[in-house]
Amino acid sequence: MDFLRTGIVEKKRRNRWLMAIAGVVVVVAVTVAVASLEPASPTVDRDTVWIGAVERGDFERQVRGHGKLVPESLRWVQAQTTGRVEIVHFEPGQRVMADSVILELSNPEIERAAVDAENALLRAEAELESLRLSLVSTELDYRARAAEVDADFTRASLQAQANRELFAKGLVSDIQLRSSEAMAHALQTQLEIENQRLEMSPDANHALLAAKLAEVEQHRALHTLRSDQLQSLAVRAGIAGVVQEVPVEIGQQVVPGTMLARVAEPTHLQAELRVPATRARDVLPGQSVAVDTRNGLVDGVVRRVDPSVQEGSVMVEVRFEGSLPDGVRPDMAVDGAIRIEHLTDVLYVGRPVQSQENTTVGLFRLEADQNHASRVSVSLGSASVDTIQINDGLDEGDRVILSDTSRFDDNERIRLN
Repeated sequence: MDFLRTGIVEKKRRNRWLMAIAGVVVVVAVTVAVASLEPASPTVDRDTVWIGAVERGDFERQVRGHGKLVPESLRWVQAQTTGRVEIVHFEPGQRVMADSVILELSNPEIERAAVDAENALLRAEAELESLRLSLVSTELDYRARAAEVDADFTRASLQAQANRELFAKGLVSDIQLRSSEAMAHALQTQLEIENQRLEMSPDANHALLAAKLAEVEQHRALHTLRSDQLQSLAVRAGIAGVVQEVPVEIGQQVVPGTMLARVAEPTHLQAELRVPATRARDVLPGQSVAVDTRNGLVDGVVRRVDPSVQEGSVMVEVRFEGSLPDGVRPDMAVDGAIRIEHLTDVLYVGRPVQSQENTTVGLFRLEADQNHASRVSVSLGSASVDTIQINDGLDEGDRVILSDTSRFDDNERIRLN
């Protein structure tokens, strides 16, 4: 006999709902659990990173520059006049004295002008001497004339005195007395004029001589100029040293200002270093420098800091205090480390890649297991060539990654294997 079963369909439906709800709960729980897990730390090969240790001690700030050796005494010989290169006596590499003629120029116009100027000077000097003799002769004539008039005046005065005595005795007439007195008076006036002329003669002669002398000096200055131009056709070294360059050829026409030769004293060299403009503000004359000549280190002192910036760098002249190694030559490449400041008892570490002084950066500090590194904020201070001061964020003995870690900017922790 069959029995009617009731509630079976409802029970199956209920079980299916319960299973669906349970599945949803499980999925939600798994999702929440997965989301709560920390992401795995990226792995870095230990051999590919640069790790440095924080140290405490003396810290020396340095600025490094690259440059070359140049002579302290260097002279570019320039053309003083227009000319044509006729002879080259010395080639680059040859030693010369200060008065050595490196090359000779020719210019017919200058040669002719020098001769004309010399002749004009000789004529002017001859005319000056002739004028001087003429003035002396004229002054002597004045003196002779004054003496003659003085003698005539003396005779006339004596004659007038005698006539006055004879007139008193009635021996001469009144006309004779007055005539003799008039003659004496006329000669007295003439004597005064001659004496004034004689007195004024030196001043007049001096004025004439001064005018002629000025003319002579003008001709002499022109002669000196033409002579200097003529002598400048023989181009001299100017300093003792070695000819480094003669940038002209025989037959070439040159104008005033053309560079004809470069002469340098190779035994006295200095260094010219190019320092980044951002670091040059700390460089001052008198600071000590260690220069690497590729053949040894030589101590030097900053001599001059160029005020201008060229291509992002500043030129610094360094004078050497010690002897240079054998074999150094002008234009040889050198490196220099300029000592800016010496600090004592400070924390410092190797300079991280792309770090700047007086900034705050994030560095990965190795954890106790030495297999993981966590990011820490580090305050940097003064920087040197390859080290930098630590103001805050690290302690002595801490080890940090100094190489480029920009690819881990989104990570706070990395793993080293």
